[in-house]
Amino acid sequence: MSNHHSSKPPASRSLPAHIQAQLNSAGGETDTGGQPWKGRNLGEGTSHRHQFSEDDGARDAVIAEVFEKFVSGSCREEDVVRALSQCRVFVPVVAEVSHSVVTDEGLVADKEADMALVSIQAPDGRKALPVFTDVKALQRWHPDARPVAASMRKTALSAVEDGQQLLVVDPSEPITFVVRRPALWALAKGEPWIPSYADARVEEALNALIPEGSGIVRVRAVAGDGVASQTAEGQRLSGGGAGPELKMMVELVPGLTQSELNIVLEEFQRRLASDELVGQQVDSVQLVLSMAYSS
Repeated sequence: MSNHHSSKPPASRSLPAHIQAQLNSAGGETDTGGQPWKGRNLGEGTSHRHQFSEDDGARDAVIAEVFEKFVSGSCREEDVVRALSQCRVFVPVVAEVSHSVVTDEGLVADKEADMALVSIQAPDGRKALPVFTDVKALQRWHPDARPVAASMRKTALSAVEDGQQLLVVDPSEPITFVVRRPALWALAKGEPWIPSYADARVEEALNALIPEGSGIVRVRAVAGDGVASQTAEGQRLSGGGAGPELKMMVELVPGLTQSELNIVLEEFQRRLASDELVGQQVDSVQLVLSMAYSS
């Protein structure tokens, strides 16, 4: 779990800028010997047709419908994750040189190339896997990548195994939806997901972690500033952001000195870091302090 201070919601969609930066370095049009990848047969399993013979590559109607509802505000981000759990997605793979030689002319020529998943990096350094609900969206994002179709659960399992912390659904499309780590784990396990800010168990656990007599009156769990995302046209959406996911509203007794406050927060954060439920259910947090006043 990573800690974040309060910040304003991003002015644009959460990931497109660095997604594009990663895209530019994910693989060029030619190999290191100057030979184009285009037209090469890069092996079985590199096209959606191999696993889904009847699949035309279009976005599933259920996903299209839930995205429409999400934009209209008639469903929540957990509803989007639930719909994604039942669909197939496309993962981009690119050729990665595994063996090369130097020619008599002094040029580096590729002798063997393996297929590798395209991995991108979130602004906070976490690894993210781009996935697409529509094969044409993948081709727009990276024309040289090959689409590999798989169920969302299988994709999530592979992402977890590879140390990915986020799934980025349809990067650079009108709606880009980030699946954060707890939701990713839930998809991999085939379990339903409840956002930490909406999970009563999380707020209960946070208050159980308050040291007795510490000066903390209570902790309220609300949606973090990074939960929201935006469409390409700038419409604010109630979920699908990269985080911070959970805003902890910590109410303090009045009159604490700075030294006392530091001791209180250090002990609370130590307990927070070791709590199993919080570690599993919370992706990233921001801490907001306020004074508690009796009415």
